[in-house]
Amino acid sequence: MAEIWQPPRELVENANVTRFMEKLGIKSYPEFVKKSNEDSKWFWGGLPEWLGVEWFREPKEVVDLSQGVEWAKWYRGGLINAAYNVVDRIVKLGLGDREAFTWVGEDGETRSYTYLQLKEEVDRLARLFKEDYNVKPGEVVAIYAPMMPESIAAMLAAMKIGAVASPIFSGFAPPAVAERLRLSETRVLVTVDGYLRRGRKINLKRQADEAIKLAGEGVEHVLVVKRLGLEIDWIDGRDEWYHTAIAGKKGSIEPEELDPEHPALLLFTSGTTGKPKGAVISHAGALLQPSKEHYFNLDIKPGWEEPGDRLWWITDIGWMMGPWQVMGSQFLGASHLMVEGAIDYPERGKVWSLIQEYKVTHFGFAATVARMLRRIASDLIEEYDLSSIRAFGNTGEPIDYATWMWVMKDVGEWKRPMINLSGGTEVFGCILLPSPVVPLKPTTLWGPALGMDADVFDDEGRPVRGVPGYLVVKKPAPSMTRGLWKDPKRYIETYWSRFPGVWYHGDYALVDEDGFWYILGRADDVIKVAGKRIGSAELESAITAHPNVAEAACIGVPHEIKGEVVACFIIPKGEADEEKLANEVRKLVAEKLGKPFAPEHVIVVDELPKTRSGKITRRVIRDLIHGREPRELSVLENPESVEKLKSIIQRVFRK
Repeated sequence: MAEIWQPPRELVENANVTRFMEKLGIKSYPEFVKKSNEDSKWFWGGLPEWLGVEWFREPKEVVDLSQGVEWAKWYRGGLINAAYNVVDRIVKLGLGDREAFTWVGEDGETRSYTYLQLKEEVDRLARLFKEDYNVKPGEVVAIYAPMMPESIAAMLAAMKIGAVASPIFSGFAPPAVAERLRLSETRVLVTVDGYLRRGRKINLKRQADEAIKLAGEGVEHVLVVKRLGLEIDWIDGRDEWYHTAIAGKKGSIEPEELDPEHPALLLFTSGTTGKPKGAVISHAGALLQPSKEHYFNLDIKPGWEEPGDRLWWITDIGWMMGPWQVMGSQFLGASHLMVEGAIDYPERGKVWSLIQEYKVTHFGFAATVARMLRRIASDLIEEYDLSSIRAFGNTGEPIDYATWMWVMKDVGEWKRPMINLSGGTEVFGCILLPSPVVPLKPTTLWGPALGMDADVFDDEGRPVRGVPGYLVVKKPAPSMTRGLWKDPKRYIETYWSRFPGVWYHGDYALVDEDGFWYILGRADDVIKVAGKRIGSAELESAITAHPNVAEAACIGVPHEIKGEVVACFIIPKGEADEEKLANEVRKLVAEKLGKPFAPEHVIVVDELPKTRSGKITRRVIRDLIHGREPRELSVLENPESVEKLKSIIQRVFRK
């Protein structure tokens, strides 16, 4: 296998983007990307029509930059509603009997919704919010629940009446939830009595109650989904059962006709100061960015003539990829899958089994999830029919060489592309990602997304190639956060002050000699050894190439002479001679990346702190090394790992 993957001819010929380019007379995908970024008004102005967006009133102007690029206003004069476009519009097209999504419980329970069923539930909820709870346009409806049908319905119902949906990660502990409720001034909270995780019953209502108490005055209505039938505390006049409350609500409700800039989603993301940042995603942005990426880049086939594709991204409604999955797949009239619980419970072949049973066409994950599957379920692949998969997706963290090769070769048989993508909550989508029609190098993201004028800058704001730099976007896009929730100063400081007039994303990136783009980690994950910078992802990719290393996390440790030295925490495959493995890892890094980057410390551990979506939380390790108390540990799948790490770090670094 050559180092460059070439897309099969059949894949290229049948791709959505190929057919689209033929209509416009565009000769190649690189030409399409170049044109979209050089003439962003042409691209963003034409995109709604190309995709089939339904306006209540057509816009007169694509973008208004009179207040500066930082405060760009899109589709002036237009009126739109994102929820209408991903539910009502599909029913209006005569596709109400098509499946919108399927949910699979950890206990084997399943529920599927057609678009018509989803519309009826969204309308009932919208009536409840508007008529009984008096929710006004611009007010926040928070959703503290896992990825499940009622979570999706609540998010879309809020958006339909012009309220702002704010999904909160179901794994957050009460203090983290309370902070988000307080910042958003939420009056209405949708939650669930409980859910299953590795066979355990998680009482989420109890945690919601505690969060509301910590938040103080504010939450007036709590709508509770009955999932497990748990015994829960109840406050009359405030708490209502979800299905009882909506049962009496009948008939369609007209969508609020909204300015395209009107906020649809409030997505909180962790900030470096500890105070969450509230990314405000507009109706235009929430609709266009995921739909564009699903159609042109993931190559999801719409459900216009026959049932469309089915997307499954391992995520939570409280992470960006949850709403992203919903908005993109449903706008195309396709389907998506939601799965309760852990990926390896109750059996280690669970992922392969679900792909086979539900004929998943697009399978997305964080790189750590792929590494986990490689470790625990690689030997089971041949027992399942995975032929339905047409593309893989990776996001959340850079993928290492060994895992990329395993996914492409062992799971994908070199037939399917890896749509390795990178962006973030604050842009509700991608800055970098490939299309199925382009060649790929291992671990690459290929290049800039359509309409996202990306570049890599050095410290002085000059474009650089062949050496690492900072990922930036030189022109605004509709999905960029509309400021930060009630904090415009922080918005400018975070994204627009490093390089004035240019969006600074906070990622460390590289464009190689052949023009392929790579993400090397977050800029604050960059390690500087004796003046030489390297991203943690590049180190980890080299280390996990070792046949006896399953996972790795690399951190910079202060050093009085070199500034920083590299410390690597590794999980071995099975039993290992720790000293021998550490020496082999140092030698491997020296050979692949140079002697200066050979780790000063190689620490063998049983586990690394991870989120439920599988991302390794390096900030926790960094905080422990620097003697700080780690923040927001409730995001972790395995919080017990922190105490183990603390003990190891004290032993190694506090001698």
